[in-house]
Amino acid sequence: MWIVFVLIIWGLMVGTESSTLTSQLEMEADAIFSSGWWNTSDANYNISNRCNWPHLTCNEVGSIKEIHIDAQYTGVEMQIHFRTLNYSTFHNLESLVIRSSTRGSQGSMPKDIGLLSKLTHLDLSGNSLEGFIPRELGFLKNLTILDLSRNRIEGEIPPLLGSLRELKHLDISQNSLGGSIPHELGCLKNLTTLDLSQNKIKGEMPLSLGNLTQLTSLVLYNNFLVGIGGLIHLDLFGNFFKGDIPRHNLISGEIPSTLGHFQQLYLSNNNLSGTIRQSICNVSFVNISYNDLRGPIPFCIQPSAVIGNKDVCTNSYYYQTSDNKENKLYFQPCPPAKKSDNEKYHVVIVLPILIILILAFSFLMCFKFRHNSIKSTTTTTTKNGDLFCIWNYDGKIAYDDIIRATEDFDMRYCIGTGAYGSVYKAQLPSSKVVALKKLHGFEAEVPSFDESFRNEYMEKGSLFSVLYDDVEAAEFKWRKRVNIVNGVASALSYLHHDFISPIVHRDISSSNILLNNEWQASVSDFGTARLLQHDSSNRTIVAGTIGYIAPELAYTMVVSEKCDVYSFGVVALETLMGRHPQELLSSLQLASTQSTKLCEVLDQRLPFPNNAMVLHDIIRVAVIAFACLNFNPCSRPTMKCVSQSFANELTPLTIPLSEISMQQLMSQEFKVLFHILNH
Repeated sequence: MWIVFVLIIWGLMVGTESSTLTSQLEMEADAIFSSGWWNTSDANYNISNRCNWPHLTCNEVGSIKEIHIDAQYTGVEMQIHFRTLNYSTFHNLESLVIRSSTRGSQGSMPKDIGLLSKLTHLDLSGNSLEGFIPRELGFLKNLTILDLSRNRIEGEIPPLLGSLRELKHLDISQNSLGGSIPHELGCLKNLTTLDLSQNKIKGEMPLSLGNLTQLTSLVLYNNFLVGIGGLIHLDLFGNFFKGDIPRHNLISGEIPSTLGHFQQLYLSNNNLSGTIRQSICNVSFVNISYNDLRGPIPFCIQPSAVIGNKDVCTNSYYYQTSDNKENKLYFQPCPPAKKSDNEKYHVVIVLPILIILILAFSFLMCFKFRHNSIKSTTTTTTKNGDLFCIWNYDGKIAYDDIIRATEDFDMRYCIGTGAYGSVYKAQLPSSKVVALKKLHGFEAEVPSFDESFRNEYMEKGSLFSVLYDDVEAAEFKWRKRVNIVNGVASALSYLHHDFISPIVHRDISSSNILLNNEWQASVSDFGTARLLQHDSSNRTIVAGTIGYIAPELAYTMVVSEKCDVYSFGVVALETLMGRHPQELLSSLQLASTQSTKLCEVLDQRLPFPNNAMVLHDIIRVAVIAFACLNFNPCSRPTMKCVSQSFANELTPLTIPLSEISMQQLMSQEFKVLFHILNH
């Protein structure tokens, strides 16, 4: 009896569910038919076959879950009247996309869209919609994408949008929205993209936007934003942040002394005043041009980022108006700072002590020279046989010692013969055993052989000489260039990290990179190198080659490994371009230069690379070069990091080389992709 009763109840439930499903499908079909959006008189649009229509997608039971109409891609414009569709019937609708439909799409947004409880994707962009954003959109708790851009929507941004906690993409740009940015938007913790640009929004950025830690793109330009507001609290460090924050507004006041970590910060064409604070160095790429700023330009930003500020100045001789008139970016020199009484007191104390130390050192040197001079006249001539003593070296006596030690270069002492000369083993009077090379008579009189000998078998000469010789450069293929950059990186990594006290070369340039016949690189000329002492300031006079010297040395005189890193970046970029990159570096902050493609600056004397591995390596060298050329020394990678990057496997890129721009090469996204991290 109970079994029969259960079967009856089950049958009633199945029948009810089947009836409900049938009713639901019939309501959806009726709503589609009554909307007038589709030409149901066309045989291709049979209402019973609606799940196979190009703009509709159904679930497994035949209920519509997606409506996707995009005239921009289909090329077919439908007669869309937003209010003729009964949205409340589509209980299973997950995605509603009606985009770029200009025929009959005027009108306001229906409020009953807020009844689509399962909706995750809503895109009504480019439809000339008018009226207000209905607050009912705040009921769509599952929504992840909301795009209402490129319409004619007015009014204010509904605060209820802050309840869409699953939202990741919010774009309501290019409308006529006014009012201020509601602080409730700071509750959208999953938001990665926020675009409010090209509206009439006014007021300050709310402090709550600092809670959007997942944000990767924030675009606010062309509004009426004023003041700095929450900008100083917006900390997006560690994200692949991009976009404009905020450009062409009415922002006024001074740059804060503390500033959040941005990847890009554009504040050009505003009303900023005061001096340029050092806090601006927290930003990787900055543009504060055309404001009312004054005072010195910090060394961490490019001068092109501050053009249009008439009262700024610089201590960099290269950008001063008194010199280099051909350079379009030049500024007035900064006046010397007035010395305080405390500084004058320090000068009075330090100067006499410095003079005493110089005199004492001079006395000791004179005493040593005199002592060596006396010894050289009273001792035997064998003391001059030490070829490595520079104080009392006498070439004639040393030569006589060599002749005696080798018995006039007797073959018994010959240990090898090469193309340019023979090598002899000799024991000098000082008991030191050395290897001596004697050039063949004819070769010694030919300047080219002599130069080759002096280049320590570096048959190709310097990297500079190869790059600036069209014949040699044509032979200098892309794979060889990448290997040269890799070799120099390994050498500098060894100097910086494999000694108890790091060795800083201080004069890395293409002229000091020597190449042998196998196109292997050697770093030469250690005349300016020095050991870094961790317990001292490491202050020094400026040393190196103009065009390769790190910019901070002109301000701080403090030498560090990051000085070599900057010079390496110049050499790496020079190797790819086939010429010195000074012109490119000077204009790098300009938008026109940042949009320049990498393929446009590569050495045009070589054919465009067609090997995938070579293409990836070229991009890697370019990303490394720009990371090393960061004006802020703390933001440059270490040479160990650079060397390790070459050892990492390449991650396939989806973008072709011909499309990669300077801005992308300098982005945090590309640095992470190639494992270029700051240390």
